[in-house]
Amino acid sequence: MADDASFLIGQATFRAPPLEPGLYLVATPIGNLGDMTIRALEVLAAADILACEDTRVTRVLLARYGIARRATAYHEHNADEAGPKLLAAIAQGKSVALVSDAGTPLVSDPGFRLVESARDAGLKVVPIPGASAALAALTASGLPSDSFFFAGFLPVKDGQRNTRLEELRTVPGTLIFFESPRRLADSLRAMAAVLGDRPAAMCRELTKAFEEIRTGPLSGLAEHYAQAGAPKGEVVVCVGPPVAAPAEAADVDALLRALDAEMGASRAAAEAARTTGMRKADLYKRLLELRDE
Repeated sequence: MADDASFLIGQATFRAPPLEPGLYLVATPIGNLGDMTIRALEVLAAADILACEDTRVTRVLLARYGIARRATAYHEHNADEAGPKLLAAIAQGKSVALVSDAGTPLVSDPGFRLVESARDAGLKVVPIPGASAALAALTASGLPSDSFFFAGFLPVKDGQRNTRLEELRTVPGTLIFFESPRRLADSLRAMAAVLGDRPAAMCRELTKAFEEIRTGPLSGLAEHYAQAGAPKGEVVVCVGPPVAAPAEAADVDALLRALDAEMGASRAAAEAARTTGMRKADLYKRLLELRDE
């Protein structure tokens, strides 16, 4: 355990409890430093080793909460050298906290290899959940959140980008992308061409002073940023799921009858809505009519 395992919240000082040996994956704020959990602070204060993507970025967070720690760098360029050292420290009874520059570690970064190696070695791995740009954007987008797919960054080259979008075209859920501001307009245009002109949301600088969430069809968003120019800051794009083709009335009735034989009316209507893309309330009403026939 760190010699000085204390941290500040406001003017109050707290002492973190000791940690068991293991690899702790600590989520950090994506912008607003107030979005830090108490458990995450305890882990950062108590861990024997604090490994981070960029020590300069993490130093700002530590200073905010009065955590007197020296951080060590762990990123994609030194992972082959630094990773085995971190695992060896855990095997020797140390606790290691891993953080990224912002958000949840291992989301769109190569840190999963460290976790894979830790698990292969029988070492303890502990997730410390918190902020995530992908989930923050999804919840604020107004798009369906019952099923979603995080697609990370699209390829830079046009052909590869279109190929990847074609692979994602039939995913039955909301798609979530990270994107570079300077590529935003082109990517939105490609999404509209390959995925169809679906409803979407561009979420920028989430939790920060100039947070912006702009919604509309993909083509409209593409046109806006083509004219307005590249926005500033971190960008997350959410794209609505594919729209199901209108179902024939006879097919819908047959589906409802089959589902009604296996489950209650409400659940049957919900399953039919998921399959057809129609409103659950309309399907529920139709099922009751079929029962009366």
